[in-house]
Amino acid sequence: MNETLSDIVRLNDRTKPTASLHVEVIADLVCPFSFVGKRRFDAALNAVQGPSDICWYPYQLNPDIPREGLPLDVYLTQRFSTPANVDPVLEFLRVEGESVGIEFRFDRIQHVPNSLPVHQVMQLAETFGKDSTALAEDFFSAFFEQGRNIGDREVLTDIAAAHGIGASEIGKAIDSEKLKQLVLTREAQVRSSGIAGIPGFLINRRLLVVGAQETDNIVNAFDRAMFGEGDDGLAPPQLH
Repeated sequence: MNETLSDIVRLNDRTKPTASLHVEVIADLVCPFSFVGKRRFDAALNAVQGPSDICWYPYQLNPDIPREGLPLDVYLTQRFSTPANVDPVLEFLRVEGESVGIEFRFDRIQHVPNSLPVHQVMQLAETFGKDSTALAEDFFSAFFEQGRNIGDREVLTDIAAAHGIGASEIGKAIDSEKLKQLVLTREAQVRSSGIAGIPGFLINRRLLVVGAQETDNIVNAFDRAMFGEGDDGLAPPQLH
């Protein structure tokens, strides 16, 4: 994705639609809206039941967070100032999560990690031809439902092992300056396109959907990207 997203959408808007899906997912594994958006995206894919090819692009929700991360209470104070501002957001997320089968357990989260290492592991999985969407699901669940620190090397190794990636490969990926720069370059490409919120879904390089859209909206976007059909009145996406 060397072009900016806006250029891709503009240049491909007039190309011939194709009855298959290629989606570039832009997300952060420590972003709760990205988790909700992924579940709705999964439901949309299941609804259309067509051939699909999915790849993931990194986007750090908190690029300036220390390498070692922050305790949750410190992070929330920095982001929302007071508990009075935090509680409504967490309750909203709890309800949104329940609607897609997510049990957000913020009471279990002790630490908010720097997400760069997990993005490096996601990049490694893509290089190895692994199912990065399934891996993303396990990272999301580990952090938001189990309260595990997905910035920790041992946790990353444990989760990746279930996807056929060995501990030595994980260690090399986390320590690799080359892989780190690749992740940062891919993220810079996304940011240079003007993306200011996540999740984002670039569908067939024709249509960009931003935010944790309802499943019906995503299905409609699939139809428009594949066949040029659907409701042209699709509501503008909300940024999160």
